[in-house]
Parts: sequence; structure tokens; C-alpha cells
Amino acid sequence: MKNNITFFIKFGFAVVIIVLISGFVFNFERLTVHKTYGEESMYKVYALELPDDLSFAGEKVMLQSPDLRERLDRELLVNTYWQSNMMLLIKRANKYFPTIEKILAEEGIPADLKYLSVIESGLENVISPSGAKGIWQIMRTTGREYGLEVNSNVDERFHLEFSTRMAAKYLKKARDKFGSWALAAASYNRGISGIQRKLNMQKVDSYFDLKLGQETSRYVFRVLAVKEIIENPSKYGYVFDKSDLYSNVPVRYYGLDTAISNLATFAHKMGVNYKILKIHNPWLLQNHLNNRSRKYYEIAIPEKGYY
Repeated sequence: MKNNITFFIKFGFAVVIIVLISGFVFNFERLTVHKTYGEESMYKVYALELPDDLSFAGEKVMLQSPDLRERLDRELLVNTYWQSNMMLLIKRANKYFPTIEKILAEEGIPADLKYLSVIESGLENVISPSGAKGIWQIMRTTGREYGLEVNSNVDERFHLEFSTRMAAKYLKKARDKFGSWALAAASYNRGISGIQRKLNMQKVDSYFDLKLGQETSRYVFRVLAVKEIIENPSKYGYVFDKSDLYSNVPVRYYGLDTAISNLATFAHKMGVNYKILKIHNPWLLQNHLNNRSRKYYEIAIPEKGYY
């Protein structure tokens, strides 16, 4: 009797194990059957054809070298197939490029240099780990060197117009030194003295002939790739209506040369709230404006009916 009971227990346990294993195999096959991709798959990733005619700021970019073609191909692939990011860049460009282009033109800088701001920040007022800030990613010392106010209360690196004008002056200085907009653009990443040292050491005079670290080596090619995609979006599969793009809210400017003790109170007097005031004036860092020097500031106030 005892042996029979033991037999049935062992037999029952074996049956349970077999059933569990069978169920697992069945469920696994059911879960994985749809993960096989055949020729009928709807999603395909295509190699990209490099543009035949490429230029930057009026300077012809020659792509005969396999090295240069591969570097451009890499940046085109990375940016084309990071679809969500590129679509956001296209949308933001419609919002910020008109202001940037106007200032660059006033400073005698080719419009293609606007794409540096896209590479630097994605057209957002971001802060890098190294402390560079704003759409143009300006370091504190560089900002002050070029006349921007940078302190704990006001940081004009976050002021689109002022930071763009500063970037334009930097690029013009670099272009005057190197005689090339590609080298000027590279120096925005590496620094004017850093690029000059590389040119001297390697005894060349072109960005495209320089052996550089990965970041600066990729920098101008990132600019070229983003320029190519934004200027030819449908070629790279980006479909949108004009109404899908972001646009600027019209503003008026309130000028003053006094302090503001409370920006929230000031905002309500201007017919907006604190959040909206900060959106249009990101250079105001605190809830008040110090102004012991009686400096003249202009504060952007959005026109009525947009919020």
C-alpha cells in the first residue's frame, strides 16, 4: 500500500511537471511567433544617398575622400533616423530661425551659421555639464568677454537676441583669423586657439584636412547633415504641414531702468502671469530684478490673445 501511494505521488508530480512545461512551450511559441520578420515586414531602414552638391556658407565641400564621405554619411544616418528629435528641430527652427537669421545678416554672417545653434542646444535654453548655457551654449567667461551680463540675477546667455549677436561676433573674429567659415565653425566647438594649434602642428589650412578629436571632428559634419535635412525634409521622409511648426508669439517691449522687487506682481500688472513672463524672458533668473546701476532693460510682454 505504501509503495502504491509513493508511486501515485511520483506519477502525479511528473504529470504536473509535464503539463507546466507543455504550457510554457505553448505560450512561448505563441508569444514569439510574431517576432519573426520576413520580406513582408512594413518597416525598412534604407541607406542614404549623399548629396552631389554640398556647400557651407558659400564654401564648396568636396567629398572625394572616403573619410569625408563616411563622416557625412554617419551624421546623415544618425540625424535622419532619430526621427522624433529631428522633427522637433524642424518645428523649433521655424520659431527661432527668423530672429537668428536677421541678427546674423546684420552682423555680416552667412545664414548657414545658424545651424550651429541647432547642434549646440537643439534650439533650447539648456545648461551643459561644463556650464555652457543658452541656445548658443556660451561659457561664463566668454559671455562676459563679449559684453553679456552674467550673474546670479541676470544671465544674458539665455537672451536669444543678445546671445546670437555675441555668437556672430565670435564667428566673425574666427573667420577673420582662419579665412574659412568651416574652421570658424569648428573653433566655436574647440576654441580659436585650439584650432590654431592643430593647424600649426599638422601643417594644413583646411578643417577637412585636420585630424581632430571625435567631438570636433564630427561637429561640422553634424552641421552639414542637419542643414541638409532641414532644408530638404521630404527627401528624408519628414512630412508635415506649415501649421504643425512652432511659431513665435508677438511681443511688445516694456523698457525700464529701475529695479523690480517682485516679478510675479510685475507680470500681473503687465496682463500675464509669472510663468508666461519667464518663458519670454528666460534671462531673468530670480523673482526680482536688481538694478543698482540703473541699467536700461527691455522686458518682452506677449501680445494679448495668445495665452
